Amino acid sequence: MKIIAVGMNYAQHNKELGHTQVNTEPVIFMKPDSAILKDGKPFFIPDFSNEIHYETELVVRINRLGKNIAPRFANRYYDAVTVGIDFTARDLQRKFREQGNPWELCKGFDSSAAIGTFVPVEHYKDIQNLNFNLLIDSKEVQRGCTADMLFKIDDIIAYVSRFVTLKIGDLLFTGTPVGVGPVSIGQRLQGYLEEEKLLDFYIR
Repeated sequence: MKIIAVGMNYAQHNKELGHTQVNTEPVIFMKPDSAILKDGKPFFIPDFSNEIHYETELVVRINRLGKNIAPRFANRYYDAVTVGIDFTARDLQRKFREQGNPWELCKGFDSSAAIGTFVPVEHYKDIQNLNFNLLIDSKEVQRGCTADMLFKIDDIIAYVSRFVTLKIGDLLFTGTPVGVGPVSIGQRLQGYLEEEKLLDFYIR
C-alpha cells in the first residue's frame, strides 16, 4: 500500500505558513508504508528534528483498483474515513525548501502518518462536510471542516489517478486546516471526527 497526501489544501493554513501562491492543481506528495502509525501506538520524536509539528487531516481509504478515474465516479473508490496526523519535521522542511530540494524526508519518516479507527463512509451524510478536530492534553488545538477544502476529495482522487494507479488499501491524507503546531514528549493526542474519538496516542 502507499500513502498519498495533499499539501496546501486549506486557504487559512496556507496563509499561516506564508504561502500566497494560488495553486490550480493539488499539491501531491507521498509517504512510504513504514510511515504508518496505528492502533494507539506512541509516536517517538526522532533525533533528526527539533521541531515536529502535528497536522490533523481527514484520511480516506481506497477500496478499488483505479486508473484515470473520472471525478463523477471517484466516490466509488473509497469506503471508509478516519482522522490522521501528518507529522512534519518543520525545521527540515524549511531547510529543504531553501535549498530547492525535495522534502519527502521531512514528511515521510517512520511513524509520520498516524491513523485512527476507520468508519464506513455510509455512516456520514456528506463526506465533503465533516468536522474534525485535535485535542492535546484535553485542550483543542486544531479544528477543520472538509467543506473548506480547496480541492475536494473526488477531484483529488481523479487527479492522482491520472499519474498513479490506486490500489486497495491505499490511503489519502486530504490536507490540514489552520492551527498546526509543535508536539513534545509526554503529550496525549486525541483526534475526533464529528465529535467521535477515532485517534488516541501519546508522544514519547
